[in-house]
Amino acid sequence: MAEKKSKLVEIKTKPTSVSVDDFINAIENEQKRKDSFVILEMMKKASGEEPVLWGSSIIGFGNKRYKSPATGREVDWLLIGFSPRKANLSLYISVGIKEHADALKKLGKHKTGVGCLYINKLEDIDIKVLKGMIEASLIKK
Repeated sequence: MAEKKSKLVEIKTKPTSVSVDDFINAIENEQKRKDSFVILEMMKKASGEEPVLWGSSIIGFGNKRYKSPATGREVDWLLIGFSPRKANLSLYISVGIKEHADALKKLGKHKTGVGCLYINKLEDIDIKVLKGMIEASLIKK
């Protein structure tokens, strides 16, 4: 079978020059704003990268080109990041969240998607477990 050709896909969500601090300070919910600053510092320390606002609502650290094994398409995306959404805090710490299965059992109250971890507030989870998940996801990058 022939190898699929690589094709870089242009995505709508791209790095911007908008201030991350201004973005977080504009969050109305005080608890979500405080939690966002904690996650910001945790990810900044773990990654050694400065935060960048991707699109209108995702705070990302680092940059990586991902290639789909199914289609061969490539996309530039953040290494790790999070978004303080209205419903919850969405954390992007892995392409496949299932690789954190053992840690998720110890994390506390959360939900998962294909590549996202959703938490309502940091007091619902074990921060040390989250920190370990963030660090582990960066080792594999």
